[in-house]
Amino acid sequence: MITSIDLNSFLTGTRHEQKSIAVHVDEICKSVGFLIIDNHNVPNDVIDDAWIAAKDFFELPLEEKLKSRSADPGCPRGYFPLAAEALAKSLGVDTPPDFKESFGIGPLRAPPSELAVADFEFHYGDNLWPVTPTTLREALTNYFDAMQNLGSQVMRLFAAALDLPQDFFERFHTYPMCALRCINYPASDEPLQPAQKAAGEHSDYGSITILKSDPDVAGLEIKLPSGHWAKAPLVKDAFIVNIGDMLARWTNDRWVSTMHRVVKPVVEKGGANRRQSMAFFHNTNHDAEIECISTCLGMGERPKYEPVRAGQYLIERFTAAVN
Repeated sequence: MITSIDLNSFLTGTRHEQKSIAVHVDEICKSVGFLIIDNHNVPNDVIDDAWIAAKDFFELPLEEKLKSRSADPGCPRGYFPLAAEALAKSLGVDTPPDFKESFGIGPLRAPPSELAVADFEFHYGDNLWPVTPTTLREALTNYFDAMQNLGSQVMRLFAAALDLPQDFFERFHTYPMCALRCINYPASDEPLQPAQKAAGEHSDYGSITILKSDPDVAGLEIKLPSGHWAKAPLVKDAFIVNIGDMLARWTNDRWVSTMHRVVKPVVEKGGANRRQSMAFFHNTNHDAEIECISTCLGMGERPKYEPVRAGQYLIERFTAAVN
């Protein structure tokens, strides 16, 4: 269901090899919008350090974690306790809050251009670092940098898959509104409420999402074109990448921003009965105008969407999901 792509083979391949991989990626993104990125060259110690530091944070007492929660409920950074978010509400679906907690950071550098105060604070405001664990800041900063670099490489692959120059998307990602969310789906013997999920049905909002999923505990499900839900595979040394709404709009829905959700964690391979993941949202600049790419518009076709400013779109989608 989710196909694996060797990223390094694309980056170092001949023109013919790159074309072959790009055509394959185009077909994947047309059908399911999820793929596995293998041979990605992200150092294992960078991944492991971030994973362990996030785990250490989630194991802190609640009162310690709440010290890194923003006083502004609309702030996308810091700690989000259980029931702080209901992702299905971003689609206008009223559900019980998601059974998860998270810690998020945003961009590590801001653009030189002036923004309205509220917009600047939302997209590029200070991150809310906890005092403990002391390893968290360095570990997540290193991971953020590695994911931003990986995101740029994946976008080169996606540009080739759309018959565009490989650097096509670079000018839209010079000061990107990237975000990293470390997510904990805690263990619970109690059944969830009716219609409640660990993370409700939603599509992602930006360009692409790069997910480091739990290698031992299942839970992520993807909505197929048939309407059925399929379990995502467990992957250990790879990332799951999916198309976001902005890239779907860019491609005039040639590529799909697939609905997905997380159900109550299921223990696999003798793993723990909690689930963890790290989702990196590779977004554009705040002022990027997202409009239909010429190679995605067939003869006689018209764009399905009016152009949209990326920053405002992200604000509207995020705030709609805050519980």
